[in-house]
Amino acid sequence: MDIEFYVCPAEEVDYKDDTFDVITVCQCIWYLDAKAITEKFARVLKHGGRLLVLYMGWLPYEDTIARKSEEIILKHNPSWSSYGDTVHPVFIPEELLTNFEIVLRKEYRVNISFTRESWHGRMRACRGVGATMNLEQLNAWDKEHMKMLNDNAPEKFEVKHYVSLAELQVVK
Repeated sequence: MDIEFYVCPAEEVDYKDDTFDVITVCQCIWYLDAKAITEKFARVLKHGGRLLVLYMGWLPYEDTIARKSEEIILKHNPSWSSYGDTVHPVFIPEELLTNFEIVLRKEYRVNISFTRESWHGRMRACRGVGATMNLEQLNAWDKEHMKMLNDNAPEKFEVKHYVSLAELQVVK
C-alpha cells in the first residue's frame, strides 16, 4: 500500500477540503480541544465521511489481575483518578455534535492476551504510573507489581477488557 504518514497536533490538521473518508481518534478524545477539531475534521472529511472514536479499557471489577494492578498503582500514586473502569459508552464531546451526528455506538467485551512482562509494560504505560510517578514511586511500583504478577499470574494469561466505539458521520 502506498501510505504517507504525517505528524501534527489534531488541532492543527490542515488538509484540503474533502480529503478523507475516515478519521480515527483512539484512546485520546478527552485530550483534544473538541471546539478546535470539529470544524477542521468536518471540512477535511468527504461527504458522508466518518469519524470513529475508540476506547479500550481493562475491567478491574471483573478481572483479578487488573484489580490487583490498580490497587498497587493507588498505593504508590493515591492521586491517580482513572481507576475502576466499567463498560460504558465512549465519551463524545458535545462540541463535535455541531458538525457530526452519531450513527452508531457500541460496547463489547474482549479478552486480551498478555505475558507477565507485557502486562507490566501495559500498566507502566498508563498515566497513573509512568506519566505521573516520580522515580522513587516508580521503582517501588515496579518491584511490587512484578512480585504480584509472579505470585498470581501464569506466564501467559488474559485480562478482561472492553472496547467502546462511536461512529459519527459528518453533516455537511
